[in-house]
Amino acid sequence: MEAAPTPGAAEVIALRPTALPRPYIRPRLQQAADAPGHAPDDPLVRRYWSALVGPGAVADLLRLTVAARRGRRLRRPLHLPSLLREGLIRRDGNIIVVPERVPLLDESQQRRLHPSLRAEYRRRVAG
Repeated sequence: MEAAPTPGAAEVIALRPTALPRPYIRPRLQQAADAPGHAPDDPLVRRYWSALVGPGAVADLLRLTVAARRGRRLRRPLHLPSLLREGLIRRDGNIIVVPERVPLLDESQQRRLHPSLRAEYRRRVAG
């Protein structure tokens, strides 16, 4: 008779031979203190950008921002393509550049929000 595993102990599961770990990247912070936009930790970023790109992409953006500020590397985010497509980050060759401030939603992005959320965003940004 075998004893039960210790609570919290995880089994080590071997990866299949074709699984490749995501490569590491080292994002760079784009200094632009006077640029319009929101601080990455502003609740507006989570509320409105999450409605557009999803909470996972916003979480990846916040991780990229922290890594860039600290000069650390991290595994390539899963939502990197959508962050690039929306203009939240950009590429400079092989380097991922993360702006210091998250940009405001442009008109086409605002039109993709639910009408009530769009009206709320316009009120909050204007006032």
